[in-house]
Amino acid sequence: MKKAKMSEADVAAFCLGLPGAREDYKWGGVRVFSIAGNKMFALQGLRGDSLAFKVDKDLFLGHCDRPGIHPAPYLARAQWIIMHPPYPLGAEELQGLLQRSHQLVVGKLPKKTQIGLLL
Repeated sequence: MKKAKMSEADVAAFCLGLPGAREDYKWGGVRVFSIAGNKMFALQGLRGDSLAFKVDKDLFLGHCDRPGIHPAPYLARAQWIIMHPPYPLGAEELQGLLQRSHQLVVGKLPKKTQIGLLL
């Protein structure tokens, strides 16, 4: 059975459904999903040409070894990966990684701010 894939609109809806998530448009063409004001957890090209997000430090290189997934320009040092549609991951796996990216960012916030943002 073929794994269901997510569209750019599905990704945006999922990201905005995470606790405390909001969106901005920056850098002349990037849709930025963030929490706590300005803490980014995912980026989407406005032309629907890319999706980037943070992954666990110990899994970063493993993700980059997968077909269609690369270190994100300028953000790889912070363990961000990038992919282009059609995304090389099934919907369930991609949702799990986006949710994990959100939680990695929430985990760096002050304890007081984390309340209500943890899943």
